[in-house]
Amino acid sequence: MPLTAVPPARALARTAAALLCLAVSWIHVQDQGGFPGDKTPHYVGVGYYLLEATGVLCAVLLLAGTRPRAARASAYPLDWLLAAAVALGPLVGFVLSRGPGLPDYSDDRGNWTEPLALISVAVEGTLLITAATVLLAASRTARTTPVRPARGTSTAR
Repeated sequence: MPLTAVPPARALARTAAALLCLAVSWIHVQDQGGFPGDKTPHYVGVGYYLLEATGVLCAVLLLAGTRPRAARASAYPLDWLLAAAVALGPLVGFVLSRGPGLPDYSDDRGNWTEPLALISVAVEGTLLITAATVLLAASRTARTTPVRPARGTSTAR
């Protein structure tokens, strides 16, 4: 399979999203007090670890430029779906932890203006907008690109 050049806009979007994924991971390491961290209750700490590892994995996938698909007929590249999840997960956690609260976790309830949290929301929002834009473009491209028959199959009836 020959190597093909990645269009500059696509490379820029992938690089920016990878850096944003790494920023999400770094911010959450800082918020938990470093690594291994000290976030309680236990399920919140585990959530932080999963988010941090997923952010790094997603950055690697985006920089590698692989484009695995969710399903054969799907237009959505898994690396970009994962980037959207890296952004959306902590945004939902932010709202829940500061709004109604989480079970056994009330440390951040009502604390909407914590500086690191606001930086995190800005980074995650930017990542979510970037991922949504790419996913929307991929969906539009898939709808307008004709499906080619597989080799060795006939389309004549």
